[in-house]
Amino acid sequence: MGYMACTATYCNASYDEVLTHMSPYGWGYMGIAFGLGLSVVGAAWGIWLTGSSLVGAAIKAPRIRSKNLISVIFCEATAIYGVILAILLLSKIGDGGEAKDNDGVLPDDWEYNQFYFAGYSLFSSGLSVGLTNIASGISVGIAGSSCALADAQDASLFVKILIVEIFASALGIFGIIVGIIQSNDAEFPSS
Repeated sequence: MGYMACTATYCNASYDEVLTHMSPYGWGYMGIAFGLGLSVVGAAWGIWLTGSSLVGAAIKAPRIRSKNLISVIFCEATAIYGVILAILLLSKIGDGGEAKDNDGVLPDDWEYNQFYFAGYSLFSSGLSVGLTNIASGISVGIAGSSCALADAQDASLFVKILIVEIFASALGIFGIIVGIIQSNDAEFPSS
């Protein structure tokens, strides 16, 4: 058991009870926030890495400015993956009106296991997609930076390094596939 600070009737006895007594809707919305927020952070980080190298290398070779913008587009894709997942997960969240007919109390035959499974499933789905998209954004940013610098030195290297960048971008696609699979069975019970 965790640290006991409160002895009131409606007080959580330990930290583990705080996690289990939190609303499944709270877990679901936190998963959506993590999925969307971390995906945007990954995209921004990748754009920062790519953009700074692109601007610096364009001083030596101005011809690389336009064709290396594809690296920035690949970074933006990670944010779009987060938006797609957020829309999918939001469609799985119920309206929260389960206990309206019963004065705010859930019915006796309520499916608590399904209720908590749905919340935890949406949380884990959003978190895994968000973390995957941070990794994808950083790896696309590093590959895009390398692409810009190599292209400034030798134009024949652009396509070769762009293929590596496509593989780095595939991490985000794999992440959203895993997130969809994780949340596939998540369904909040209805009254």
